[in-house]
Amino acid sequence: MFFGVSTLQTFHVLVSLVAIGTGVIVLYGLMSSQKMSLLTFIFLVTTLATTLTGFLFPLNGFTPAVSVGIISIFVLIAVFYARYGRRMTGRWRGVYVVTAVLSLYFNVFVLVAQMFQKVPALKALAPNGSEPPFLAVQAMLLLLFLVAGYRAYRLFRPDRPAAAAARTA
Repeated sequence: MFFGVSTLQTFHVLVSLVAIGTGVIVLYGLMSSQKMSLLTFIFLVTTLATTLTGFLFPLNGFTPAVSVGIISIFVLIAVFYARYGRRMTGRWRGVYVVTAVLSLYFNVFVLVAQMFQKVPALKALAPNGSEPPFLAVQAMLLLLFLVAGYRAYRLFRPDRPAAAAARTA
């Protein structure tokens, strides 16, 4: 135990934060048409670790967290296949971008949900997670990711230098 928190929980949170941090950098790379191979690998592996370790916690029935975890596994299979199996060629470039952005969105969505459950000031605003403040934050987050995902989809061209891709956007 570390200050009342299990080793698994500490590992899960730290890996989640690494996944989110590297994911934000990778998203910037997508929007500037940069592959960022090492950071992408770290982002994808830590996102996979976050998803898998999430299933090691005690389950209290089929919750939204479980459904996000299951969907995330399928999204991660697609992103790994598009990135490493198909090397982002042809339509797989778009599959890669969409699934990479969706993977990051799931991580941040869960982070926000956890913050509303654990941070007293946020919990006071939305004790059940269905009140307007929580829904407004999640709606803004979704809008932000839709815009960023669209930009990434339009701008990420791994087969062209970044400057050429930016000129055609």
